[in-house]
Amino acid sequence: MATLCDNDGVLVVDETGFVKKGAHSVGVARQYSGTAGRIENSQVGVFLGYASRYGHALIDRRLYLPQAWAGDSERRRKASVPEDVAFSTKPAMAREMIAAALDTGISCAWVLADALYGSDYKLRRMLEDRGQPYVLAVRSNQHLRFLTQEGLVQTDPAYLAGELEAGDWHALSAGEGAKGPRLYHWARLPLNWTTQDGFERWLLFRRNLRNPDEIAYYFAHAREGASLAELAGAAGLRWTIEECFLRAKDDLGLDHCEARSWHGWHRHMTLVMAAAAFLAKLAADQRRAAWIRAEPELGDPSKRDKTSPDRRAA
Repeated sequence: MATLCDNDGVLVVDETGFVKKGAHSVGVARQYSGTAGRIENSQVGVFLGYASRYGHALIDRRLYLPQAWAGDSERRRKASVPEDVAFSTKPAMAREMIAAALDTGISCAWVLADALYGSDYKLRRMLEDRGQPYVLAVRSNQHLRFLTQEGLVQTDPAYLAGELEAGDWHALSAGEGAKGPRLYHWARLPLNWTTQDGFERWLLFRRNLRNPDEIAYYFAHAREGASLAELAGAAGLRWTIEECFLRAKDDLGLDHCEARSWHGWHRHMTLVMAAAAFLAKLAADQRRAAWIRAEPELGDPSKRDKTSPDRRAA
């Protein structure tokens, strides 16, 4: 993990599904699986990833235990679910994993997540209380309240996006993709709610260049002076955990767990994550070595390429 750490590193939380055929694997239920894109008989795990310019890897995991499982003593006994494990929502799991990572002193410029987690005010409050910047996706109908001279105004991100003018949008990169910079139109509005000294809150908008009706929304908690480009760049790093899932499943068998018990699931995930972290370390060491060899040329912008250490794509 130390090999990947960097002042510009980010923590990313997300869940992934493991489709199952039977009914005995711990936590299995008819539930939405992002892997399948629909409701399936599956297990769901909540994972925490870390990404920096040196690479990215999964660093923590929790199995989501649906309420039907949490309250069924016989199924719990057969799957060896520990007695102290109670039902917990996915956002609550995310809060615990993020807090544990931050408590270790991990270098973290931003915390990132999709709308399931960004809509959880407890997660946002926890991060704000710790002085931790974040860019968290929210839904288009997220309830917003503003106190104005005319009184209390209630609205949502979708309505506010429709009020933006053409000049409010700026074409910015969300990071490097396989075919070059991933360009979108970005805009932001200040959220003038009470916050800690030295911080600002923003409502961030990302619009597809080809389809202007396709808009994503984010709550951002940033240090004063953070630019729109910085917020866009941070939001764009959420894809790194998707890359972690893809590599861990396709190359290392993250989704090939045949164990039915609680301990079996966690041992399998831990083993795969350790293997993925080892590969991430090898890649990070190679990047560092290449950058050291290229050090004399870094002062010449014409000789910089995608492997130069001042590039911020993870």
